Amino acid sequence: MANRLAQFCAIAVLAAALTGCGTVTDMVTSHVPERHSGKASIVVDLGEQKAYLYRGKHNTASSRISSGREGYRTPTGRFQVIRKDEDHRSSLYGDYVEDSGRVVKANVDSRKGSKPPHSHFVGASMPFFVEFSPSYGLHQGYLPGVPASHGCIRMPFWKARQFYSAARIGTPVTVRP
Repeated sequence: MANRLAQFCAIAVLAAALTGCGTVTDMVTSHVPERHSGKASIVVDLGEQKAYLYRGKHNTASSRISSGREGYRTPTGRFQVIRKDEDHRSSLYGDYVEDSGRVVKANVDSRKGSKPPHSHFVGASMPFFVEFSPSYGLHQGYLPGVPASHGCIRMPFWKARQFYSAARIGTPVTVRP
């Protein structure tokens, strides 16, 4: 009995620690069955740093986000999903890498500066990419708690996957300031 209690306490402590960073909460809430039907739509509130998934008029999911930082603002307005790519890589931002896999120059804008000799560009990974305007979309990425991207909307893995699954080409996306 004491062994089971110790196991339960260890699991509870681990779950509490993970919940603090949102991982468990994001995973659990992204797997809750949808209670509402209707066409999907997405609303992003840049001021709140949150994204919302609707089915008809019902809010069925929400997510914390990190949007575009100063100088790389996320566009606001009404859009529609124009492309989806589960394993997308950026064509602009990433690293210069040698054939061996060693990163020669990290966090580069491929349009600026020169390519180091004997290297090639590897775009930053952007899983579950839902593009709503050319070069702008929602995808899984790092969330520092403030706007920090090059204009895209970053989300936790489980939420990015949930929004990706719900969205179709033509799904309305509204981005509010």
